[in-house]
Amino acid sequence: MKIQAPVAKNETYTGTVMDLTYEGNGVVKIDNYSLFIANALPGEEIKFVVTKVGKSFGFGRVLEHLTTSPDRAEIDAKDRKLAQAGIAPLQHMVYPAQLRFKQHQIESLLAKNKLELSVSETIGMETPYHYRNKAQIPVRNVHGELETGFYRQHSHDLVPLTDFYIQDPRIDKAIVIVRDILRAENVPAYDEKTHKGIIRNIMVRQSYYEKEMMIGLITNSHTLPRAKAIVEQISEQLPEVTSIIQNVNNRPTNVILGPITNVLYGEPVIHDSLLGNRFEISAQSFYQVNPVQTEKLYQLAIDRAGLTGSETVIDAYCGIGTISLAMARHAKDVYGVEVVSTAVEDAKKNAKLNGLTNLHFATNKAEYQMAEWQKQGLKPDVIVVDPPRKGLDETLIESAAEMQPKKIVYVSCNPSTLVRDIQRFAEKGYHVTEPIQPVDQFPQTPHIESVTLLEKD
Repeated sequence: MKIQAPVAKNETYTGTVMDLTYEGNGVVKIDNYSLFIANALPGEEIKFVVTKVGKSFGFGRVLEHLTTSPDRAEIDAKDRKLAQAGIAPLQHMVYPAQLRFKQHQIESLLAKNKLELSVSETIGMETPYHYRNKAQIPVRNVHGELETGFYRQHSHDLVPLTDFYIQDPRIDKAIVIVRDILRAENVPAYDEKTHKGIIRNIMVRQSYYEKEMMIGLITNSHTLPRAKAIVEQISEQLPEVTSIIQNVNNRPTNVILGPITNVLYGEPVIHDSLLGNRFEISAQSFYQVNPVQTEKLYQLAIDRAGLTGSETVIDAYCGIGTISLAMARHAKDVYGVEVVSTAVEDAKKNAKLNGLTNLHFATNKAEYQMAEWQKQGLKPDVIVVDPPRKGLDETLIESAAEMQPKKIVYVSCNPSTLVRDIQRFAEKGYHVTEPIQPVDQFPQTPHIESVTLLEKD
């Protein structure tokens, strides 16, 4: 029997917002049917139109706030553009409320899974905007002119933008300068429908401490017309630029970077520092986008590990070695594993760059390498895991537990998989011994990072 939803698409209703989803959308219920609505905060009474009706839940759009929450932030016309593009989905919420929201998300998931664990208040930023040190901005033809901006949510329609709010302002300025140079040189923007045109994206990486900048021109073709003139103008108008690269991606794909990178000017990398270590960062390197909060996050991981200088540490998912190098200054030996071979090569270079000789890196899936190290008799005191959003593979949890480290430090970017993995570790005799500590790596967005310490019974 088909269940009839109590609402209809394009109809208008009023309701009171009861809660927020993990994405930061308001939840309104009509006859026990949930509707998810952006730009709506708990306690607000709103007038809304239904935009989509599903079997068990639907979506709506706010038409009018009949009452407003004390947690509501002012939004001007520029901010509404950001909302359209989904760049800052929590911008309508004052910052202290954003921090409480992130703490509450973890608490709710723990309660739902009947885990009685405490969560500390989220560590926030003094300036919770203009923090991103990397941008990958689409370039498209809008009304006959090459434009930069961001896609309207759930579409590939470009919203022209020059102030991205959460990016380093130097990056915003660089994007406009590069855009104007490309316009002046008549370089055609890429067209997704026809797969023609040249410039697909402009990438900018800005080092926080060393003030170096990389400009990346992602092209649909192997040749970049007027390359010499473009490079000359960029280096002249942006003297902080130390690297200009062309990345070739001629496949019809949503993946931004392609396999071929050519250096057009300067170095193939820029440099930056993190907790006293210096890193080489290439166009392809994964490097945390919020340096201020990353230092807090990694320092927390070091503190939770309780390193004294005599420990052996395994860093699963080591990337280019950011956590490994930070731990190496406080441990006897650090073993890092990463599945991306170029990242491992970068990690080795970064260890050498910093004169650290107590680091050992392997290219492998973390779960396979952990089993290999276990066979070799490696006995870590601490295992640090910083997995992708999907969390830990069960075989990694098994290998980690069989190695019997005293501590496991879990750096998480997804509360849902963190809670699942806490339960899996509990089955192996590892339990959370300190409050879970959220860190706001991505202000104005619903993303949540946290550090959790698990210890053997």
